[in-house]
Amino acid sequence: MSKEFEIVREFEVQATPEQVWEALTEGTAGWLWPMEYEHREGGAAPFGGTVTAWDPPHRLTGRVETPEGAENQTFNQLDHVIEPREGGRAWVRYVHSGIFVDDWDNQYDGADKHTDFYLHTLRQYLEHFPGLTPVYAAVEGPAASGAPDAFTVLGRALGLPDDAAAGTAVRVGLPGPDAVDAVLDYRNQYFIGLRTADSLYRFFGRNAFGGTVGVVVHRFGTGQDADAEPGVKRTEAAWQNWIDGVFA
Repeated sequence: MSKEFEIVREFEVQATPEQVWEALTEGTAGWLWPMEYEHREGGAAPFGGTVTAWDPPHRLTGRVETPEGAENQTFNQLDHVIEPREGGRAWVRYVHSGIFVDDWDNQYDGADKHTDFYLHTLRQYLEHFPGLTPVYAAVEGPAASGAPDAFTVLGRALGLPDDAAAGTAVRVGLPGPDAVDAVLDYRNQYFIGLRTADSLYRFFGRNAFGGTVGVVVHRFGTGQDADAEPGVKRTEAAWQNWIDGVFA
């Protein structure tokens, strides 16, 4: 049965409105996934949508009636209001609304929980890697990573203690010969976020929502643009081998 939804979040971040605007319009690969807005009202928005509000750096709205690649949804809108705050900070109001046409409770629950993780990653990007262009890579786990305990298995494969909480300094086993120092910047039963000196690693327990475990890497550094495509392929290959091995 079709039913409307609305997910609203308000937060402050240690970044200027201009930096937030850049992250939402040009820097999405640094915290979400690569996507583009045409820089004008009435221009093209992601997923076949239209920009319905373009007021830099205060208001950005993108609306799409039939989202590309979204089988369970008709109409989707992302609305952002940005205001300055003292001390070089910004306040953001984020509203995601639309219509789910099937499995409403599960779809809403997944979207609601993903929102908190994505917006947390936005704040991490703005506070630690503002304006940097990343190598963005994403992989999905094999069918076995859809098991109920798959996300627990993944956390242990990384070397995370079961009781390690967000804010903890950890040493983790990522693809490569050596363990890596990181900060566990986010953790609950659905998501894990790791931050290193040059990367944000995001782990998605989508097995809880009927899918498989996923990994997204936002790797920052100087001089990466010319090598972006080979870098993406190498990163994705390394992580695909890693996650396939975890669930072999």
